[in-house]
Amino acid sequence: MNSLVLIIGYLILANIIGFALMGIDKRRARKNAFRVPEATLFSVAFVGGSIGSILGMIIFRHKTKHWYFTLGMPLVLVLQILLVAVLFWLPISFSFI
Repeated sequence: MNSLVLIIGYLILANIIGFALMGIDKRRARKNAFRVPEATLFSVAFVGGSIGSILGMIIFRHKTKHWYFTLGMPLVLVLQILLVAVLFWLPISFSFI
């Protein structure tokens, strides 16, 4: 299996998990149940699930009143995009065979 396919699959899975965790935490917040820790929500975003987490915030209207989420999640996404751009333009060759 091609390693690029594995990376894309990993990112898809991470974003699905980020999206789902936002929905699960929103449901638990409404029921006053045990919540998903904010550190977990940010951790999933840091490891590649930032787009799913941001979509979850918007669709579920969850954590949108917390400045550290409304600024932090897009900042994580921007940092991830910059990291990919830097890796792309570095004079290092990556082979996905």
